[in-house]
Amino acid sequence: MQITAAVARAAFAPFTIETVDLDNPRDDELLVEVVASGMCQTDQHGRDGYFPTMKFPAVFGHEGAGIVRAVGRAVKEFRAGDHVMMAYPWCGHCANCRDHKPSYCLDVRELKMGGTRPDGSTIHSQNGKPVYGSFFQQSSFGTFTLAHERFAVKLRQDMPLDIACAFACGAQTGAGAVLNSLAAKTGESFVVFGAGAVGLSSLMAAKLAGCDPIIAVDVHEHRLKLARDLGATHTINHGGRADVVAEIKKLTGQGARYAIETSALPAVLREAIDVLMPAGTCILLGSARPGTESSFEMPFLQNGRSVRGVVQGDSVPKEFIPKLIDHFMAGRFPLDRTITYYALADINRAAKESNEGKTIKPVLRMPH
Repeated sequence: MQITAAVARAAFAPFTIETVDLDNPRDDELLVEVVASGMCQTDQHGRDGYFPTMKFPAVFGHEGAGIVRAVGRAVKEFRAGDHVMMAYPWCGHCANCRDHKPSYCLDVRELKMGGTRPDGSTIHSQNGKPVYGSFFQQSSFGTFTLAHERFAVKLRQDMPLDIACAFACGAQTGAGAVLNSLAAKTGESFVVFGAGAVGLSSLMAAKLAGCDPIIAVDVHEHRLKLARDLGATHTINHGGRADVVAEIKKLTGQGARYAIETSALPAVLREAIDVLMPAGTCILLGSARPGTESSFEMPFLQNGRSVRGVVQGDSVPKEFIPKLIDHFMAGRFPLDRTITYYALADINRAAKESNEGKTIKPVLRMPH
């Protein structure tokens, strides 16, 4: 079938809105009419050629939500009419998948950024030539796409799909880091470096967990204002300040029990480590390019402090996403406050305004 999609023709080239052909769903696939898709930096990194396994032209997008229109013969969990969100892929058989840790699948990089299905076939084509995609095994920057049954999450019918899509990556990552990885406890101190989509999701989860104080650090005053609205007890504008660590220790007394770092800047990661109290934990969520290094003082770390990276919030999407959706619907996780909507045709403006810090969470609405 023919669909409308945003196509990246070359690294760093703008997206163009084009008509492409979409393959028929295979036995284990769903045909999904995409209602909306979030956009995050990973999509722009793909467009800009950061992933050498991706080829061009390509369709990106990995935060899609929509309505199932057809299912393959072997699909058991879904049927036409179901509302779904498409989450990250995993192989299902490697050591980490068997250990119920799918976000650390040993084949995940090829599944996310290989540009094809696992068997090397493409789901998109144009004039008989391949258009690469299967980005996170979904490529949601189009009016329809194909998703594997394993990676789709069934949604409650009253959940708005143009909000649900934003839970797929950023919100799941930030909230999962707090609720799953840290298992944050009531009354413990929390600080997040970076009040973007991931950081604010972690902040809302810290409020859910009952952390206190909750401190947000950023360089954009409008983001810090929103952080206060969403539950931050204190905010710090990092711009030009050299005393951020000292200020956080002043606010927390002995330092923070939990720190989240989302910027992927080595100097900021060092600050996120240095604010920890003894036996505190720092989680790196920012996505740095290969070769990026940071340092810390070894005696400081020895005093029970932990530093670790987390992917996709240590979550199993079919289990975790419905819980987050329930929190949203009950008014406890107001992710919609972070969203700015764009038409698919305005995708390049969405990317630009996200990079400039004007937009926290861009969501693209598909033309139907």
